[in-house]
Amino acid sequence: MEIARTIPELRQLLAAHAKPAFVPTMGNLHDGHLALVKQARLLGDATVVSIFVNRLQFLPHEDFDSYPRTWDADCAKLQAAGCDIVFAPRETDLYPEPQTFKMHPDPALADILEGQFRPGFFTGVSTVVMKLFSAVFSGHAAGVALFGQKDYQQLMVIRQMVRQFTLPIEIVGGPTCRAPDGLALSSRNGYLNETERVEAVQLSLALRTLASDALAAANALPAQLPGLEQRALQALAARGWRPDYLTLRRRADLQAPQAGDTGQSLVVLGAARLGTTRLIDNFEV
Repeated sequence: MEIARTIPELRQLLAAHAKPAFVPTMGNLHDGHLALVKQARLLGDATVVSIFVNRLQFLPHEDFDSYPRTWDADCAKLQAAGCDIVFAPRETDLYPEPQTFKMHPDPALADILEGQFRPGFFTGVSTVVMKLFSAVFSGHAAGVALFGQKDYQQLMVIRQMVRQFTLPIEIVGGPTCRAPDGLALSSRNGYLNETERVEAVQLSLALRTLASDALAAANALPAQLPGLEQRALQALAARGWRPDYLTLRRRADLQAPQAGDTGQSLVVLGAARLGTTRLIDNFEV
């Protein structure tokens, strides 16, 4: 496994390859990341994983400084998973000057849900992903990039960006990996204490209940959905959570479902704080 710290080093390592398969991460890797790496090995001729904690996607009060950096453990996991190249740029390598040019995704997609509660988040994500794509895929006629479906809205934003800029990159979504009790794996799960970790699965259970109640509403869903969502929020709040949203949306555009939308076209999404930790999850209905 090779390690590249600068963009020229990365491009030199990739010069002999025709189709890189790329997994962008912020490190502190878990089995969900490693599943993407193993999937990537089947899709390209060089598997590249980036480790970079991107300042642009953190709000001032969020956990940029305390976000776990676990370099040695990450490299050991990546080597065991069959990664070929780790791209680990310093901040000055990826942002050698103030990043005044930024990617601003479609507000209809990016300013709802996560974008409502974390304003500017998807601008930061899109900007760093575009820079990473430029570093990894420059000079290649084709490539593949893999993102986890746990970050459902992020995956949609990246797909739209790639489509509208006609980038020669296939975006592949990897299934959400879960603990045996159903909790979606996340780097931020490590912030949970023992009691919170037991409680954390309630977010996924609340989303499953919302999905079940919504399907039972059938043709009356558009009228009944606000009440169902409010009930789900209240039930989670009664357990001590501080929910941002629990909602049912269309998979195509994350807008509210309309009469005639079928269960197979919908997704439930949620975000809530348990103690000091903010967790997100989703299920396609």
